Amino acid sequence: MTGANGDADGVARAPWVPGPRRAADDHADLTAEVVEVAEASGAAEFSEPEVPVLTHSVLKSLLGAWALSACSTGETRAVEDHLTSCAPCADEALRLRDAVALLHEDRDLDLDPLLRSRVLESCLGRRPARIPIPGWVTPYDAETARLDALLRDIGESEWHAPVRLKWYEEERIVRRKATVAGVIGHLLAVDGLVSAALGLDDPLGAGTPELSPAERTEAFWSGLDRPPNRALRGPWREQSHTLIRTVSFAGRGVADLTVTYKDFALPLRDSLLERAFECWVHADDIAQAVAYPYAPPSGAHLHDMIDLTARLLPGALANRRRAGLAAPARHLVAAGAPGRSLHLEVEGAGGGHWYIALDSPAAIGSPERAVAQVAMDGVEFCQLVAGHVSPEEAAAGQDGDREAIRDVLAAAASLSRL
Repeated sequence: MTGANGDADGVARAPWVPGPRRAADDHADLTAEVVEVAEASGAAEFSEPEVPVLTHSVLKSLLGAWALSACSTGETRAVEDHLTSCAPCADEALRLRDAVALLHEDRDLDLDPLLRSRVLESCLGRRPARIPIPGWVTPYDAETARLDALLRDIGESEWHAPVRLKWYEEERIVRRKATVAGVIGHLLAVDGLVSAALGLDDPLGAGTPELSPAERTEAFWSGLDRPPNRALRGPWREQSHTLIRTVSFAGRGVADLTVTYKDFALPLRDSLLERAFECWVHADDIAQAVAYPYAPPSGAHLHDMIDLTARLLPGALANRRRAGLAAPARHLVAAGAPGRSLHLEVEGAGGGHWYIALDSPAAIGSPERAVAQVAMDGVEFCQLVAGHVSPEEAAAGQDGDREAIRDVLAAAASLSRL
């Protein structure tokens, strides 16, 4: 019988498969030793190994030993010659060689950090969720999941590691001592504002008066019977899951629901994005305290966080102007009209271009009326917004009206809080 390529034995010709990678102790050059032995014994020259003539069944049975580099030189040559003409054996040899590669001790046993996202993407691609998570909720979902993964990795003692919280207040950076567990309690207490807006249980209890995020945090800490510990992880994670599940089932209209922070309010869509931002910032605080590697959010989520900040800056600038902390408006315009603007250029992952209205929060930022430009890296800009660096310390490329630049950078820092 003749194969597909005119060969005998009923098998199709396959491409040549290279031999298996040698084991670590096989890397030495043994040819020189063999030649020395041959010369010492008086042999005139080194001869090629004899290649045995073996049947197909015998060669197939040798594939496992070949993959493990356990065949003799002649058997190895016979197997590799056979693989060039037998497609089924060539496929089996490739599978065996890949399997042997997994046995090497020097292989990195750490899981690929992208494995979870790839598995989820594959699962959802095969069977989409019956009730999908809205796109505007995914930053909060991602950041709470990343923080939870960090918390699973740390030990019991690290829950009491000191964490120094920082934010910008009264024209200076304020610091507050806490622990890893205390930070999780802070996130639990402030996320409770979103829970209360959705009609869910408030971690501070029913009937809690309207408090600012800082006041809620202090009330939660003072109400604990003992210093905060790892027992807070369960309630915090359950609350985040409940928020995501509730919003997903609520439908489109819930995105515009108002969440009140006592001194200001945000629609639920922006509130969960703000909570994602704070979750990332405090996760980074925890990671630094326990020497844990922690990366910024994905580019798309980082872009959304920066966009929220850019939308809040005109209002923050107006508040500082009313308090006498910013220069007075120069050119007032009607609401919705283009006004004097600052061009905010954010570089790196999540970057983009925004135009910040300078004289009225109701004006529209306009490239044609830009009087200044600030260029910053995306993560550095977020550090400024989080109050981790002061406006004077911010590494920004600046051009144009210095007064406008100073006011906008200070307004960005003033958005931070405990």
